[in-house]
Amino acid sequence: MNAVVVGGASGIGAAVVRRLRAQGRRVVVWDLRDADVICDISDPGAVTEAMRWTVENVGCPDSFITCAGIGASGMLLEQTPEQWKRVLDVNLTGTWLAMRAGAAAMIDAGVHGSIIAVSSISGTLADRDMGAYCVSKAGLDMLIRVAAAEWGVHGLRVNAVGPGVTRTPMLAKPEQLPGWVEGLTERTALGRLGEADDIAETIVGLLEMSWVTGQTIFADGGLALQSPIDAYGQIQRLKARTS
Repeated sequence: MNAVVVGGASGIGAAVVRRLRAQGRRVVVWDLRDADVICDISDPGAVTEAMRWTVENVGCPDSFITCAGIGASGMLLEQTPEQWKRVLDVNLTGTWLAMRAGAAAMIDAGVHGSIIAVSSISGTLADRDMGAYCVSKAGLDMLIRVAAAEWGVHGLRVNAVGPGVTRTPMLAKPEQLPGWVEGLTERTALGRLGEADDIAETIVGLLEMSWVTGQTIFADGGLALQSPIDAYGQIQRLKARTS
Protein backbone atom coordinates (compact mmCIF):
# COMPACT_ATOMS: atom_id res chain seq x y z
CA MET A 1 0.00 0.00 0.00
CA ASN A 2 1.52 3.28 -1.16
CA ALA A 3 0.47 6.77 -0.13
CA VAL A 4 1.44 10.29 -1.15
CA VAL A 5 1.11 13.05 1.44
CA VAL A 6 1.45 16.52 -0.05
CA GLY A 7 2.61 18.98 2.60
CA GLY A 8 3.76 16.07 4.73
CA ALA A 9 6.86 17.69 6.24
CA SER A 10 5.08 19.55 9.04
CA GLY A 11 1.79 20.17 10.81
CA ILE A 12 -1.23 18.07 9.89
CA GLY A 13 0.61 16.45 6.98
CA ALA A 14 3.43 15.21 9.20
CA ALA A 15 0.91 13.75 11.65
CA VAL A 16 -0.77 11.91 8.74
CA VAL A 17 2.61 10.55 7.63
CA ARG A 18 3.33 9.19 11.12
CA ARG A 19 -0.02 7.42 11.33
CA LEU A 20 0.24 5.89 7.86
CA ARG A 21 3.79 4.65 8.45
CA ALA A 22 2.69 3.15 11.76
CA GLN A 23 0.15 1.13 9.74
CA GLY A 24 2.97 -0.20 7.57
CA ARG A 25 2.21 1.91 4.52
CA ARG A 26 4.96 3.21 2.30
CA VAL A 27 4.59 7.00 2.25
CA VAL A 28 6.08 9.52 -0.16
CA VAL A 29 6.18 13.09 1.14
CA TRP A 30 5.89 16.04 -1.23
CA ASP A 31 6.75 19.42 0.25
CA LEU A 32 8.83 22.55 -0.25
CA ARG A 33 11.61 21.17 1.99
CA ASP A 34 12.51 18.14 4.14
CA ALA A 35 10.62 15.85 1.76
CA ASP A 36 11.11 12.85 -0.50
CA VAL A 37 10.06 15.06 -3.41
CA ILE A 38 10.52 18.83 -3.40
CA CYS A 39 7.39 20.26 -4.99
CA ASP A 40 5.56 23.58 -5.12
CA ILE A 41 2.02 22.48 -5.98
CA SER A 42 1.21 25.86 -7.50
CA ASP A 43 3.70 24.97 -10.29
CA PRO A 44 2.09 22.57 -12.81
CA GLY A 45 5.47 21.35 -14.07
CA ALA A 46 6.68 20.58 -10.54
CA VAL A 47 3.53 18.57 -9.83
CA THR A 48 3.93 16.55 -13.05
CA GLU A 49 7.56 15.80 -12.21
CA ALA A 50 6.71 14.86 -8.60
CA MET A 51 4.11 12.36 -9.80
CA ARG A 52 6.46 10.93 -12.40
CA TRP A 53 9.20 10.41 -9.80
CA THR A 54 6.75 8.82 -7.37
CA VAL A 55 5.36 6.30 -9.85
CA GLU A 56 8.79 5.38 -11.23
CA ASN A 57 10.52 5.01 -7.86
CA VAL A 58 7.79 3.84 -5.49
CA GLY A 59 4.79 2.87 -7.59
CA CYS A 60 1.31 4.21 -8.04
CA PRO A 61 -0.31 5.31 -4.77
CA ASP A 62 -3.70 4.01 -3.65
CA SER A 63 -4.03 6.90 -1.19
CA PHE A 64 -3.34 10.52 -2.14
CA ILE A 65 -3.64 13.12 0.61
CA THR A 66 -3.00 16.79 0.04
CA CYS A 67 -2.49 18.90 3.15
CA ALA A 68 -0.49 21.73 1.62
CA GLY A 69 -1.87 25.21 2.11
CA ILE A 70 -1.04 28.70 3.25
CA GLY A 71 -2.81 31.06 5.60
CA ALA A 72 -3.42 34.69 4.84
CA SER A 73 -4.91 37.76 6.41
CA GLY A 74 -6.12 40.93 4.78
CA MET A 75 -9.36 42.84 4.46
CA LEU A 76 -10.95 42.67 1.02
CA LEU A 77 -10.47 46.39 0.38
CA GLU A 78 -6.82 46.26 1.38
CA GLN A 79 -5.49 43.01 -0.03
CA THR A 80 -3.48 43.27 -3.24
CA PRO A 81 -4.30 41.19 -6.32
CA GLU A 82 -0.91 39.49 -5.92
CA GLN A 83 -1.68 38.45 -2.33
CA TRP A 84 -5.13 37.18 -3.33
CA LYS A 85 -3.74 35.22 -6.27
CA ARG A 86 -1.02 33.55 -4.20
CA VAL A 87 -3.53 32.15 -1.70
CA LEU A 88 -5.78 30.75 -4.43
CA ASP A 89 -2.80 29.49 -6.45
CA VAL A 90 -1.70 27.29 -3.54
CA ASN A 91 -4.90 26.41 -1.66
CA LEU A 92 -7.25 25.90 -4.61
CA THR A 93 -5.42 25.66 -7.93
CA GLY A 94 -2.46 23.84 -6.39
CA THR A 95 -4.73 21.35 -4.66
CA TRP A 96 -6.52 20.73 -7.97
CA LEU A 97 -3.21 20.19 -9.78
CA ALA A 98 -2.02 17.71 -7.14
CA MET A 99 -5.34 15.85 -6.98
CA ARG A 100 -5.49 15.67 -10.77
CA ALA A 101 -1.99 14.18 -10.95
CA GLY A 102 -2.85 11.59 -8.31
CA ALA A 103 -6.13 10.69 -9.98
CA ALA A 104 -4.56 10.35 -13.44
CA ALA A 105 -1.87 8.01 -12.10
CA MET A 106 -4.42 5.82 -10.33
CA ILE A 107 -6.73 5.70 -13.35
CA ASP A 108 -3.83 4.77 -15.66
CA ALA A 109 -2.78 1.99 -13.27
CA GLY A 110 -6.34 0.75 -12.72
CA VAL A 111 -6.05 1.46 -8.99
CA HIS A 112 -9.26 2.02 -7.02
CA GLY A 113 -8.08 4.48 -4.43
CA SER A 114 -8.86 7.40 -2.16
CA ILE A 115 -8.02 11.09 -2.53
CA ILE A 116 -8.38 13.40 0.47
CA ALA A 117 -7.73 17.14 0.68
CA VAL A 118 -7.54 19.32 3.77
CA SER A 119 -10.19 22.04 3.68
CA SER A 120 -11.32 24.17 6.65
CA ILE A 121 -14.42 25.30 8.50
CA SER A 122 -13.44 28.67 7.02
CA GLY A 123 -14.91 27.40 3.76
CA THR A 124 -18.36 27.80 5.31
CA LEU A 125 -17.77 30.66 7.79
CA ALA A 126 -17.30 34.28 6.73
CA ASP A 127 -14.25 35.48 8.66
CA ARG A 128 -13.31 39.14 8.34
CA ASP A 129 -9.64 39.68 7.45
CA MET A 130 -9.49 36.14 5.94
CA GLY A 131 -11.37 36.62 2.67
CA ALA A 132 -8.90 34.97 0.31
CA TYR A 133 -8.44 31.99 2.62
CA CYS A 134 -12.20 31.51 3.08
CA VAL A 135 -12.81 31.70 -0.67
CA SER A 136 -10.00 29.23 -1.40
CA LYS A 137 -11.47 26.67 1.01
CA ALA A 138 -15.05 27.18 -0.20
CA GLY A 139 -13.82 26.54 -3.73
CA LEU A 140 -11.93 23.46 -2.56
CA ASP A 141 -15.12 21.99 -1.08
CA MET A 142 -16.86 22.26 -4.46
CA LEU A 143 -13.76 20.90 -6.21
CA ILE A 144 -14.10 17.79 -4.04
CA ARG A 145 -17.73 17.31 -5.05
CA VAL A 146 -17.07 17.72 -8.77
CA ALA A 147 -14.00 15.46 -8.66
CA ALA A 148 -15.97 12.78 -6.81
CA ALA A 149 -18.72 12.96 -9.44
CA GLU A 150 -16.26 12.73 -12.34
CA TRP A 151 -13.81 10.16 -10.97
CA GLY A 152 -16.18 7.77 -9.21
CA VAL A 153 -16.63 5.78 -12.41
CA HIS A 154 -12.92 4.94 -12.17
CA GLY A 155 -13.27 3.62 -8.62
CA LEU A 156 -11.83 6.71 -6.96
CA ARG A 157 -13.28 8.21 -3.80
CA VAL A 158 -12.66 11.93 -3.25
CA ASN A 159 -13.28 13.65 0.07
CA ALA A 160 -12.04 16.49 2.26
CA VAL A 161 -11.50 17.00 5.97
CA GLY A 162 -12.26 20.48 7.30
CA PRO A 163 -10.35 21.29 10.49
CA GLY A 164 -11.29 24.00 12.91
CA VAL A 165 -8.55 26.03 14.58
CA THR A 166 -5.66 23.59 14.99
CA ARG A 167 -2.35 23.95 16.78
CA THR A 168 0.09 23.89 13.84
CA PRO A 169 2.91 26.19 12.66
CA MET A 170 0.27 28.18 10.72
CA LEU A 171 -1.56 29.15 13.92
CA ALA A 172 -1.03 32.71 15.10
CA LYS A 173 1.18 32.98 18.17
CA PRO A 174 -0.94 33.52 21.32
CA GLU A 175 1.04 36.63 22.22
CA GLN A 176 0.12 38.24 18.89
CA LEU A 177 -3.59 38.16 19.74
CA PRO A 178 -3.97 38.18 23.54
CA GLY A 179 -7.06 36.29 24.69
CA TRP A 180 -7.76 34.84 21.23
CA VAL A 181 -6.87 31.22 22.04
CA GLU A 182 -8.79 31.39 25.31
CA GLY A 183 -11.85 32.72 23.49
CA LEU A 184 -11.66 29.94 20.90
CA THR A 185 -11.37 27.31 23.59
CA GLU A 186 -14.42 28.73 25.33
CA ARG A 187 -16.45 28.56 22.12
CA THR A 188 -15.37 25.01 21.22
CA ALA A 189 -17.82 22.35 22.39
CA LEU A 190 -15.05 19.95 23.46
CA GLY A 191 -13.21 22.69 25.34
CA ARG A 192 -9.79 22.79 23.66
CA LEU A 193 -8.00 23.62 20.44
CA GLY A 194 -7.48 20.90 17.87
CA GLU A 195 -4.12 19.19 17.53
CA ALA A 196 -2.55 17.95 14.30
CA ASP A 197 -3.10 14.36 15.44
CA ASP A 198 -6.84 15.01 15.82
CA ILE A 199 -7.08 15.92 12.14
CA ALA A 200 -4.75 13.12 11.06
CA GLU A 201 -6.94 10.61 12.89
CA THR A 202 -9.95 11.80 10.87
CA ILE A 203 -8.05 11.67 7.57
CA VAL A 204 -6.71 8.17 8.13
CA GLY A 205 -10.13 6.98 9.29
CA LEU A 206 -11.73 8.42 6.17
CA LEU A 207 -9.39 6.36 4.01
CA GLU A 208 -11.19 3.25 5.27
CA MET A 209 -14.73 4.52 4.59
CA SER A 210 -15.38 2.76 1.31
CA TRP A 211 -18.92 4.13 0.77
CA VAL A 212 -18.17 7.81 1.39
CA THR A 213 -17.29 10.17 -1.45
CA GLY A 214 -17.81 13.82 -2.36
CA GLN A 215 -17.98 14.87 1.29
CA THR A 216 -16.24 17.41 3.50
CA ILE A 217 -16.00 15.96 7.01
CA PHE A 218 -15.54 18.66 9.64
CA ALA A 219 -13.11 17.91 12.46
CA ASP A 220 -13.38 21.02 14.63
CA GLY A 221 -14.27 19.81 18.13
CA GLY A 222 -17.61 21.56 17.73
CA LEU A 223 -16.22 25.07 17.11
CA ALA A 224 -18.64 25.74 14.24
CA LEU A 225 -21.61 24.84 16.44
CA GLN A 226 -21.36 28.20 18.19
CA SER A 227 -23.85 30.80 17.03
CA PRO A 228 -22.42 34.30 16.50
CA ILE A 229 -25.51 35.61 18.33
CA ASP A 230 -24.99 33.29 21.32
CA ALA A 231 -27.50 34.90 23.65
CA TYR A 232 -26.86 32.26 26.33
CA GLY A 233 -23.13 32.93 26.26
CA GLN A 234 -23.65 36.67 26.49
CA ILE A 235 -25.85 36.20 29.56
CA GLN A 236 -23.27 33.97 31.23
CA ARG A 237 -20.46 36.44 30.55
CA LEU A 238 -22.57 39.26 31.96
CA LYS A 239 -23.24 37.23 35.09
CA ALA A 240 -19.51 36.53 35.48
CA ARG A 241 -18.65 40.23 35.20
CA THR A 242 -21.26 41.30 37.74
CA SER A 243 -20.78 38.54 40.31
